[in-house]
Amino acid sequence: MADVAIKIRNLYKVFGPDDKAMVEKVRQGMSKSDLLDQHSHVLGLKDINMDMLAGGIQVVMGLSGSGKSTLIRHINRLIEPSSGEILIDGEDVLAMSDKRLQDFRRHKISMVFQRFGLLPHKTVIDNVGYGLHVMGKSKAEQHSGSMRWIERVGLKGYEDNYPAQLSGGMQQRVGLARALATDADILLMDEAFSALDPLIRNDMQSVLLDLQEELHKTIVFITHDLDEALRLGERIAILRDGEIIQQGTGQEIVLKPADDYISSFVREVNRGRVVQVETVMDPAPAEGETPVGGSLPVEKGTILEDAARRMSEEGVTSAHVVNGSGAPIGTLTMRGLMAAMVTPVLKDALDATDTS
Repeated sequence: MADVAIKIRNLYKVFGPDDKAMVEKVRQGMSKSDLLDQHSHVLGLKDINMDMLAGGIQVVMGLSGSGKSTLIRHINRLIEPSSGEILIDGEDVLAMSDKRLQDFRRHKISMVFQRFGLLPHKTVIDNVGYGLHVMGKSKAEQHSGSMRWIERVGLKGYEDNYPAQLSGGMQQRVGLARALATDADILLMDEAFSALDPLIRNDMQSVLLDLQEELHKTIVFITHDLDEALRLGERIAILRDGEIIQQGTGQEIVLKPADDYISSFVREVNRGRVVQVETVMDPAPAEGETPVGGSLPVEKGTILEDAARRMSEEGVTSAHVVNGSGAPIGTLTMRGLMAAMVTPVLKDALDATDTS
């Protein structure tokens, strides 16, 4: 099991002059609206408890005002909590001295912002190397380190351009390269792709996934978009009014929404891109029984859409699911795959018109 890089325990944030006293009222059951109406304080976060795994992508999702950006800013202590603790590799961020916190921000953690946050009077290479400059690296180290990441994010040849000369997607690549250049273990991404057009956004998601496959950073990614959350997140936490409503893998959230609020999010999700074959397979036959399923092996963990594509390309209507050792653990049929990929909305409509 992967190590836990970030532990958040009993985290509260109330905005207002008497925040610590207001936390106790929230613990006693006072709602967000009553806190505002009766005491003119705003509840930002309520009893947040999370374990974020080292080397994984943890997505925090919610609508505007849900507290997701407030939460990520607690991790590097841009916002001070009203109560609770945040442990990173066992060290309490909230107990850090000013000097230790400065060192922590320089070496351990980086951040990518929604609006890029680039310095307009500096070139691409100077923007990417800014963190290295702050760390006290030599000019040669700044240049070599910056160029390495400029090339990695596909911007070689643009290193002497200024941000205003770049498209939005290119500017965000600069922001990502700047965050990676310091070689920090933890990368915080606060709606990093939300300002981009859909096609550029999809491209940036691919860039991030490709880099993560090699780098295995601990990434905390904030978004309000469920499709983005499901594509990027190994684990997802959904917030509402500063409180976690559900945590789990994308598949767990899509298949077992915690309440009607989550159900409304996942109702029209393309399940074929989330659900894995072992969820819908028929069990493998017992020893001595006749095997069921075609000769095509499909690895455990394959999403339904990919399995259906492979079966279609091979011209088969059934296949068998295999584990990491290649042993069969279940069977699939094309009919079963198609049924599992139908969204609840479409399924309801089909059921309503089924007269058989």
